[in-house]
This record gives sequence, structure tokens and C-alpha cells, in this order.
Amino acid sequence: MRFSAAALVAGLQVSAAFVVGGEQKPLGFRQKSKGTAAKEKKQPNIVFILTDDQDLHLQSLDYLPLVKKHLADEGTTYKRHYCTTAICCPARVSLWTGKQAHNTNVTDVSPPYGGLPKFISQGFNEAYLPVWLQEAGYDTYYTGKLFNAHTVDNYDSPYLAGWNGSDFLLDPYTYSYLNATFQRNRDPPVSYEGQYSVDVLAEKAYGFLDDAARNVHDDGGRPFFLGIAPIAPHSNIEPRTLSSSSEGVNTLHRRPTSEDDDIEQFVSFTPPIPAARHAHLFPDVVVPRTPHFNPSSRASGVSWISHLPVQSAENVAFNDHFYRQRLRTLQSVDELVAGVVERLERHGLLEDTYVFYTSDNGYHIGQHRLQPGKECGFEEDINVPLIVRGPGVKKGSVAEVVTSHVDLASTVLKLAGALGGDDDNKEEEYKLDGEAIPLTAEDLAQAKEKGKRHEHVTVEYWGLALSEGRVFGKDAQRFWTNNTYKAVRILGEGYNLYYSVWCSGEHELYDLQTDPYQLSNLLDPSSLANGKTPSFLLRAPFQKVVARLDSLLFVLKSCKGKTCIRPWEALHPAGNVQNLNDALSSRFDTFYEKEQKRVEFDRCEKGYIVEAEGPQFETDGLVYRDGHRWDQWV
Repeated sequence: MRFSAAALVAGLQVSAAFVVGGEQKPLGFRQKSKGTAAKEKKQPNIVFILTDDQDLHLQSLDYLPLVKKHLADEGTTYKRHYCTTAICCPARVSLWTGKQAHNTNVTDVSPPYGGLPKFISQGFNEAYLPVWLQEAGYDTYYTGKLFNAHTVDNYDSPYLAGWNGSDFLLDPYTYSYLNATFQRNRDPPVSYEGQYSVDVLAEKAYGFLDDAARNVHDDGGRPFFLGIAPIAPHSNIEPRTLSSSSEGVNTLHRRPTSEDDDIEQFVSFTPPIPAARHAHLFPDVVVPRTPHFNPSSRASGVSWISHLPVQSAENVAFNDHFYRQRLRTLQSVDELVAGVVERLERHGLLEDTYVFYTSDNGYHIGQHRLQPGKECGFEEDINVPLIVRGPGVKKGSVAEVVTSHVDLASTVLKLAGALGGDDDNKEEEYKLDGEAIPLTAEDLAQAKEKGKRHEHVTVEYWGLALSEGRVFGKDAQRFWTNNTYKAVRILGEGYNLYYSVWCSGEHELYDLQTDPYQLSNLLDPSSLANGKTPSFLLRAPFQKVVARLDSLLFVLKSCKGKTCIRPWEALHPAGNVQNLNDALSSRFDTFYEKEQKRVEFDRCEKGYIVEAEGPQFETDGLVYRDGHRWDQWV
């Protein structure tokens, strides 16, 4: 044990109080409502379940019958939901702030470019979703993993703001399934060595739900927000040493500095560990053998991905085991979901509560010859589960509207009555880059109307990519230091495209209508040289489409606020271009193909450094109005 027996006993108890400003306050303590908090309309309760690294395309949801029963069958599944940065901490910060990673500048899981210290230094401890919800009259609770580099050393410097009750997982034990450390409210950290992390978290979640329910039922009781964030199905990571670096960063958070760096000196990666009761399940299940699983003919993608070797039979067998372990760990989450719904029903709150279920990012195992991991722009990594049930949400429905993590803060705030009021300028105060997701059948129908809803997702990544599986072969690599790219995912009437520009100068374009597994890069240099690229795309000359996509990405890679939602209006202030089809009008050919700047990087960096990011639309981009630059127009 790493902490005293007294501390362990204290941590096992569901405390009813915590310290605020040196004074004990009961959980769910009343604060004066500010701004938009006073609402005549009843505010709903919100439960937000956030898994870690859960895939959509590897069919993990097919193995979760209780999620299906309680959420999918009782709500709406959003099949086109995307994270915007495919790694834990940047994705979570974007989710909780409603901002793209280039606007949070939290672009990694550890300092200097990411982790909790970066979140704090950027000023977000006073400006993210739970703080805003408290201002709107909510009691707020959270248990599980919030951010990376939230540690047993820095948890109190400062404490995270915005939570009436919290019980956070702390590094370096966050990903230790049988050796977790939690830190409750203002209490010291407590070790749960030998107990199963997801089960410990479930009991903490149920305790907070009971506290919240009591406060809702009080006279004048407040609605609640409860965040529940298990580590499943993330890989199991154990620290090999607890020494700190010269920068004061625990070695678990140390990022490799070169491709010769041996990260396994400091941490051990193994497949996720299921609860004992689930360890026997799915003995014959294997990773889906889709066309892009370990392709034998040729590597796909660009940069380091295009040089990956074919995986051996031994490697594939291990990855199948890794996959089964992920499915097994998710069974505890499946039970957790059922437990939450059953308690909501027992408290008489289910019909007044929205339940969200999503993951911070997706995951790949074997696709494109990739070892287990994330951090790429392929569908497996960025297209993630999102299921919502609640008042007015259509049951058993599948929505095709395009949504992303930066839309979730707006969605929750709108439900809470903190957006859209007559006296509100809250959207500008919050500086949100997303818009509320349509939840009702009526809202979804309106979203289908032209110009009512964005059809794109901004995808961005900086720094290294890491394999979390076993290393096979004496020359095999665990990580690659150059994985910096910008991309746009766009799905509209008649098109389904992914376009990216890497800091190395390489480009990707996949037409997912004809190439759903992203095996044929239409901008591969060899294809261009051999004339194998199509002459036409979307019934337009190929390069004409590429020019529009590049200009769209040019706006999005540095966008802020409403420009992130309506990028075509930045290019066409007259408002006559709402989507890619509109932009393909021949009268815009010269503007897009000859006048507009192109997306490029000045150099590759491990984090967001504007000077390395090439031309910026705000200062170098043109708008379609007599050739004016964007800054001159606005």
C-alpha cells in the first residue's frame, strides 16, 4: 500500500462534505445563481459517461448489451460523431471547453504542450463546462479520469474548480486497473491497490448520484451534472520508476525525445485488464478482418504509416488477444451504465435526465498495419461512439448529422438553459467553437435543411504517435516523433471526404464513398506521377475539388468561434456559399485555384507554435470580394 490504512478507510467512505475556502460545505451546497441561472423552465439533470479509447469501427458497441438496452434502444445514436484530436488530454480539454485544440493550446498529454499543467496555465480552470454549469444553477460531480498529468503531486496546486463533488483518478496510477489512486474533494489521495478500478469508480459514481438525487428532491433543489469517466478500455500502464525529471515531471508523463528513446525504461504497456468475472469471455473473437486489416499488398497512408511492415502471424495473434481484453474490460462499463440508469429510475429522475455516452477518441488495432493505438486521422481513431437518451430524444434512432466533441459543451449548456436566452451573450463569453447538437426529431429534421448545420469536422494533431501493443522484431519501433498534421473531414450531399496536410508536406485525400477503408490516397505522389488519380471527383475536375478542400482547411486550421462552425462564410461574406457543392461553382475557380494561399507548415513541431504553422487565414487569406484579405474585410 502506498497510503495509510486510515486514509484508505476514509477514501472508501462516501463523504458528505468537502472544504471550500477553508470552510466545510455539504456536497451540493447552494450557490447564488448568476447570469442565466434563474430559469422558469425546469432544468434537466445530465449524466455524462466518457470512456477512454473506445472504438466505434472495431464494433465494440456490439458487445455491450446493456448500453444497447438502456441507451441506444432508448435514445439516439450519432453515427457521424468525431473527436477533433485523437489523443486523450487534448480531446478531453476540447470536449470540456468547447474549443478546438489550436484554441486551447493543449495539444499533448504532458508538459510542455499538454496535460493538466497546460490546462491550468492557459486559464481554463476558471473557464470550462462545470464552472459554467454552476453559474447556471447546477450541482456538479465528477469521478474518474479528467486529464492526463493530474498527479499525486500536483492535485492540490491548484484544486480543479467547478465541482461540488469530485473523486479523480490520479497519475501515475490512472491506467493501473488493479492499482488505482483516487483523490476525493480536498482529501489526500487514496490507494485502491488490489481492487478493480472500474468497480471502485462505479461505487463512487453511485454515491454521487445518491447525493445529487437528495438535493434535487429538496425544496428548491438544484439540477445536477454528473461526469463518469472510467479508464476502460485503455491499455494498462504501470510506472517502472517514480523518480521525477529535472523539469519536475513525473516519469510516467515523460514523452520520448527521439525515435531511439526507450520509453519502456519508465513505463510498461500491456493489454487492458478485465475484472475477474469477465476474464473468460469472448475466447474466439478476433479483430474484424476488414480489407484494411494488415494489408499484404502495400502499405497505406503517408509519412511513417506508409513504411509500416506487414504484421507477422505472432503479432496478429497478440493483437487479437489485445482486442479481446478491450472487450472484456468494457463489460464493467456495460454494468456501470445499467447501474446508473437503474438508480436514476429508483430516484424517480430518469425521465428528467439526459444521459450521454461517448469516448475521448477512437482506436485502431491492425488497420493499415498499425499496432494498437490512436493519434491518426483514420476513421478508426476519430469517428467515435455518441449515444444520447433523455426527454424528447427519439428512441432507437440513428442520426446522420455531423457532430464533434467541440459541439458537446454547447449542447450541455443549451440543455441547462445557459445558452440561447433573450438576455444572453454567453456564446461570445464562452468563446465556443462548436454548436449544440440537435437532439429531438424536430431539431434533427431542421438540421437537414441546407445551411442549418455544419458538414465538416476539423481534425488536428501535433507531435508523436505511440504504439501501445507489444513490439515485434528487433528493428520494430514503438513510437514516431513526427505525426503532425491538419485535416478536414467533410460529409455532405453526394460526398464523403477526408483531406489532410502533414508538416512534412505530404497530402492525403480519401473518397470514402468509393474507398470506405481509406486504402487509396488520391494525392499519393506515385499516383499523381503515373496519372492514376481520377480526372473528376464529384462530377468536377479533380484539382478543382482539391483547391476547395485546401481553402476550407486553411480557414479551419486557425478558426475561432463561429468561423469554426461556418467557415464558408469566412471565404464568402456574401453568404451565398454554404457547403462544398456551392463552392464548386465555376465562377469561383480563379479565386480558389490561383489566388488563395495554400495550407503548408514552416516546420514540424511537437506542439502548437503559430510561427511553425505556415500562412494564417486571418492575416494571409483572401475572401471572395474583390480579393481583399480576411483581416481587411473584417
